Amino acid sequence: MIRIATLSLIGLSMLTACSSYAPPANLTGISRDDLLAQMGPPDMVRQTATGSRLEFPRGPMGHHTWFVDLDATGHATHAEQVLTEPNFTHIAPGMTQDEVRQRLGRPSETQGLGRSRGVVWSYRYENQFCQWFQVEIAQDGKVRSTGYGEPPECNRRDNIFVIP
Repeated sequence: MIRIATLSLIGLSMLTACSSYAPPANLTGISRDDLLAQMGPPDMVRQTATGSRLEFPRGPMGHHTWFVDLDATGHATHAEQVLTEPNFTHIAPGMTQDEVRQRLGRPSETQGLGRSRGVVWSYRYENQFCQWFQVEIAQDGKVRSTGYGEPPECNRRDNIFVIP
């Protein structure tokens, strides 16, 4: 039984290994079909003035979300990893939740606030500290506040050594 489970996990990991974590280094001109063959299906597709934007969040604990822009003919023109400090500084109170999604993509985690006050969207990202960027969305769908918090995997109490 254990052998079957192990083989199943190996087979599943081989299937998921077919898609790349990041876009190809030189993606300019790659067709949408070739991009999807390499990266897998996008989480979201948005129409833009010049074509479309594909959103690729990477992993449940991933620290990267890639946006790939396609022109009107369906060929890649630009890729950007959007979970960065400069992008976080553009998120401000009063923005709509759709504007946040257009700039940062899908959050890593969403938590409801008590008394139906809204939700908090948390974004894991690559940084030297154990923190994530958080956006508080009010009931009206607009940003109430932003800031940084500590993700559960970084609970400081678990990392304390007690000397007898």
